[in-house]
Amino acid sequence: MKAFLILEDGHVFTGESIGAVKEVISEIVFNTSMTGYLEVLTDPSYAGQAVVMTYPLIGNYGICREDMENARAWHSGYIVREIARTPSNFRSEDSIEHFLKQQDIPGIQGVDTRALTKILREKGTMNGMITTNEDYDLEEVLPKIKAYKVTGVVKKVSRKEKKLYKSELEGEAKKVALLDIGTKRNIVRCLTKRGCDVTVYPATTTASEILRDNPDGIMLSNGPGDPKECQDIIAEIKKLYDSDVPIFAICLGHQMMALANGADTEKMKYGHRGVNHPVKNVEDGKVYISSQNHGYVVKQDSLPKDIAKPLFINVNDKTCEGVRYLNKNVFTVQFHPEACGGPQDSEFLFDEFIKMMEVNA
Repeated sequence: MKAFLILEDGHVFTGESIGAVKEVISEIVFNTSMTGYLEVLTDPSYAGQAVVMTYPLIGNYGICREDMENARAWHSGYIVREIARTPSNFRSEDSIEHFLKQQDIPGIQGVDTRALTKILREKGTMNGMITTNEDYDLEEVLPKIKAYKVTGVVKKVSRKEKKLYKSELEGEAKKVALLDIGTKRNIVRCLTKRGCDVTVYPATTTASEILRDNPDGIMLSNGPGDPKECQDIIAEIKKLYDSDVPIFAICLGHQMMALANGADTEKMKYGHRGVNHPVKNVEDGKVYISSQNHGYVVKQDSLPKDIAKPLFINVNDKTCEGVRYLNKNVFTVQFHPEACGGPQDSEFLFDEFIKMMEVNA
């Protein structure tokens, strides 16, 4: 069945329908990862977006559900050059095409993803429609595509009730409160394998409820959308910051912590999405390869100098990749140190978080 990708600037790409047969309008972004497509599909940070995979063949090792970062996939759509219909992997449980159908995600293959990515790089992230309707009227659909906005996604992807995950180690465990604003499962895994009992809280949880449980440390997760939309959550994060409990924040949590302390964020032209982004620790000069997925960034020059200082910068474009807060046991990063399907160069940051909790005890 034919399928079409219509961009808000009028470009139309024709391909073959894969996954669910339905029409969607979403933000179109691209990811440069060569592996980890299942982790990308199940990362809640992509809610409200359709993802272009720049690597030309996707699905060759199938679906391994143990690797899912969430109980379900959150993409609005999926765009590839070619999908592998017969995966080869001893761990594979399903094909990606069947998985997309199960998850009710429409997709399109046969698209020139290089040309599409060039457009998104030159003109910036834009909205688009995936449709199988061959009789679409461009003049009719373009205003609808342009009007689309990614809104309300944090509360949509967050868990609805708190849940405890026990430490994988014997002995006394550190108690970590993880605020789920779109968390990935591997954040929990990175903590439990280091001897932490992790309680995951819904995004709407108040600071007083979290602090009432007397955690040794607090984590703020990754997540989707514009951080400035979540003013109620940001207000609670400021209360957590003021509590003096050690805090480690990733991605959207990093952005919200900056906003809670008077800094500013802005939307990037096309964002960082992939597993090969170099970041430099400005304190010791070391460079790490990181996994990233974000369309917004903390404006480094907006950080109040008496409250915070840069911790990491992006080697390619010098954008802010991390912040250390002064006179507080708080640090945040824009990239994903817990990455699976990506490099684990910076997973040591979880060890730093553990040390902060031990010193604070």
